[in-house]
Amino acid sequence: MTRSYDVIVAGGGPAGATAAHDLAKAGRSVLLIDPDGRIKPCGGAIPTRCIRDFDLPPKLIKARIHSARMVSPTGKTVGMDIGDIGYVGMVDREEFDPWLRTRAVEAGAERIIGRFKSVEQQADGSMLVCVTGSDETTHRVQSTVLIGADGANSAVRRAAFGPDKKPPYVFAYHEIVESPGSPPQPADMPGAEPGAGMPNETSDFRPDRCDVIYDGSISPDFYGWVFPHGAQTSIGCGTAVKGHSLKDATQMLRRRAGLDGARTIRREGAPLPLKPMRKWHSGTGVVLVGDAAGVVAPSSGEGIYYAMLCGRMGAGAALEALRAQSLAPLAKVRRRFMKEHGKVFFVLGLLQHFWYRSDKRREQFVAMCADADVQRLTWEAYLNKRLVRREPMAHMRVLVKDIQQLLGLTARP
Repeated sequence: MTRSYDVIVAGGGPAGATAAHDLAKAGRSVLLIDPDGRIKPCGGAIPTRCIRDFDLPPKLIKARIHSARMVSPTGKTVGMDIGDIGYVGMVDREEFDPWLRTRAVEAGAERIIGRFKSVEQQADGSMLVCVTGSDETTHRVQSTVLIGADGANSAVRRAAFGPDKKPPYVFAYHEIVESPGSPPQPADMPGAEPGAGMPNETSDFRPDRCDVIYDGSISPDFYGWVFPHGAQTSIGCGTAVKGHSLKDATQMLRRRAGLDGARTIRREGAPLPLKPMRKWHSGTGVVLVGDAAGVVAPSSGEGIYYAMLCGRMGAGAALEALRAQSLAPLAKVRRRFMKEHGKVFFVLGLLQHFWYRSDKRREQFVAMCADADVQRLTWEAYLNKRLVRREPMAHMRVLVKDIQQLLGLTARP
């Protein structure tokens, strides 16, 4: 027999696990399909709004970041303290994603370890979904709605929209290493490399600070990072430029940060979408969310909060569709998301386009980050996920300074 569900969710990352949780909590039968064991390369930063909106417990927050340090191509640094308006929470995806999946199951979702294989539209309007299980057995399940939350290389997207429909990418790579001062991890720990102990004596690592490196030798079109996660630290970079070695660039980052002697726990790489797809709804019962829909912020590469929000919006639209016995509400997911966050994505896209184009521009960009207005507006927008409208003069000052930097009219620091 073919088992039927109200909704099938393909992908158990932040988007899919959140969608499955919300649907199950609302009393709907939901199947969560997830391959298990995959850890996405991710800096792990989430704003305080994410912690608040999705009721995340303190145990998931491995570090509280109170400042960022921007590093220019010439090595000049600018500190950006958050102050008293909040903090950036750092999570480890190795623990974070499984916790979200467990929460969904505890709410009533059924979970199968496997991968989405195909979807076939049925005469009655439902969808027949084939899943390849962990033992390579094929399972056939049926639903009214299929939520594609299976990442940047989404198989659901390919099946519903065709292989040519995909967002632009950068490719991200990072290495998880032991943080300075943390208890050494066992040499036989899965994934850990022998040898290597503490960082070298030149390290200026701070466990409450994220370093963001804007340097063409690290990334010609994006940035590099050193993000502490408590006992572990993520060091990595991203680029869309073919031929640029992300592994070599990461080794350079480790040497510069004084972390080349830290034990490497694991290495991960994956594509990172940087622009929302124009269509998230197939016209049938399929809707995309999270990375599958291309919802990662330009310029910053931030994706966890937006993925979880997408998952929640997708679940809400699915509930509307089931109640109305109409698939029309699924088309509203993208409109709702872009209405709330489209302007931020547009601004961040412009920022990346203008400031990441060359080392000269990157040098100017880091210099501009020293401005008090830039810092305050940046942190308030990031932590609360909205543009700050109450300070129009601050926005005007930033615009004027932005133009001055572009035209080279500002004095060099």
